[in-house]
Amino acid sequence: MIDAKSFKFSEVKNATLKSMIQNAYTVQKNAYAPYSKFSIGASILDSKGAIFTGCNVENSSYGGTVCAERVAIWKGVSEKMKLPLKAVVVVSSEKDQWPPCGLCRQVMAEFCTPQTVVFFGNNKKEFRQMTFAELLPEAFSNKFVLHPQI
Repeated sequence: MIDAKSFKFSEVKNATLKSMIQNAYTVQKNAYAPYSKFSIGASILDSKGAIFTGCNVENSSYGGTVCAERVAIWKGVSEKMKLPLKAVVVVSSEKDQWPPCGLCRQVMAEFCTPQTVVFFGNNKKEFRQMTFAELLPEAFSNKFVLHPQI
């Protein structure tokens, strides 16, 4: 297991990060990945300290496939998570650390701040860390949405 003390973060406590990582690896085992064979698990931490998890769920149409990060976020929304997200953990069954895909990054932009910390790890429990701003520096956000005049 990784040493949470080696990460640089301000709002996520060591015990919370360790729990998030363990939860992500646990839920990764539930992934439905008969096509890609890549099992991904994720956990997110809301602003009140609640953790929500998700795993990837594939579909034969491919377009119906949902990544673990989005499953965790949608579960959080359905269970009244408190925004913004403080942290995101993503774990892959592969030898390399896989960051969230582009679509997940855009969905995360709706719920994260630039300071939200994102950890992504592999099957050897080796992790990388970035802030959300580093992961998606020019995120499309609600500041670009036109609001009609009433």
